[in-house]
Amino acid sequence: MKGWMYILECSDGSYYTGSTIDLERRIKQHQNGEGSNHTKKRLPVRLLYTEEFSRIYDAFYREKQIQKWSRKKKEALINGELGTLVQLSKNYTENGRPGTSASSATGEDLNINSVTDEESTINPDSDEDNDVSSVT
Repeated sequence: MKGWMYILECSDGSYYTGSTIDLERRIKQHQNGEGSNHTKKRLPVRLLYTEEFSRIYDAFYREKQIQKWSRKKKEALINGELGTLVQLSKNYTENGRPGTSASSATGEDLNINSVTDEESTINPDSDEDNDVSSVT
């Protein structure tokens, strides 16, 4: 079953990372205050980023991975700043702090799906609840 990992921006500027099998329905739930405790207290929310997976398990795994990231690293992912993302992913004990060594990234292995303002408003018809979501 296909799955999605998504990042929302809440009205207070915080980010929420979740996963689901039905992205449109889940975003509608968040907008209606039926999503997580985090988002229902910070409405409205805006969809910033998605990744599609062939299995919901993989989407859930990616969600948990991204939840551990810093805000700067999430923003680099959302904005498609691959060089910054790679630099923020380095192990500082082995590689030193940013700015102390040169780094470059091609980003060929990343499939980034930033969401435009036009795409962030979704109006699905489905009411079925089959998703997995978590607060970052």
